[in-house]
Amino acid sequence: MIKKIKLFLSDVDGVMTDAGMYYTESGDEFKKFNTHDGMGFRLLREAGIKTGIITTEQTKIVERRAEKLKVDYLYQGKRDGGKLVAAEEICKQEGIEWDEVAYIGDDINCYDLLTRVGLAACPANATDKIKAIPGIIQLSKSGGDGAVREFIDHYVLHQVP
Repeated sequence: MIKKIKLFLSDVDGVMTDAGMYYTESGDEFKKFNTHDGMGFRLLREAGIKTGIITTEQTKIVERRAEKLKVDYLYQGKRDGGKLVAAEEICKQEGIEWDEVAYIGDDINCYDLLTRVGLAACPANATDKIKAIPGIIQLSKSGGDGAVREFIDHYVLHQVP
């Protein structure tokens, strides 16, 4: 049995978005986020759970989304094990143990962190290697389609203390 979750972390592309990278003719990039996921972050805040986003990409779009969601931590540009290091920094700063952390990720760059946390989940459209992690919760919704909210509603906020 895991301890009560005190920190919720999420990847972005393929989790909070549909994994698409959309560009206009002029080169502007945009991403589609799910408002139900956003409400999930609010519910976590109201429950006293710290929140964070850790992503490989580095964009103003994600920075703006993190501000709107009022996440406690935003780490961008985390490659080659950087996601795990970022999570370690947050845990150390907050005095949180690994088994008190929930994380949702979808691809190989999330693997180390997903295998370390107390509660791990992936969207329905995650890669096979991620779906094969022992004990991972495979959600019914895909990234960008409410997977984050499903994880929050059905697992994080309804856990056994």
